[in-house]
Amino acid sequence: MSQPPTPKTTVDVRSIAPRERHPLIFGTFNALQAGEALLLVNDHDPKPLFYQFQAELGGTFSWDYIEQGPDVWQVTIGKLPAGGNAHA
Repeated sequence: MSQPPTPKTTVDVRSIAPRERHPLIFGTFNALQAGEALLLVNDHDPKPLFYQFQAELGGTFSWDYIEQGPDVWQVTIGKLPAGGNAHA
């Protein structure tokens, strides 16, 4: 398995209202170029976000847990080049 890409930006949503989190994360992800990544910092396991990424973006992203709780979760979410393979 390859190393996750180095994040270009960090999105810390712990102080963001829950209804604003996913739009902020998707907006930041959409601004990335292929091969770039963001680091998501959250106060709970963002697994529902992973499922939303799968449903909306298919295999165009990578998902790598860096830290898995209990108080902080960090995930590198990368934008894959065309033909890339997603992983969790």
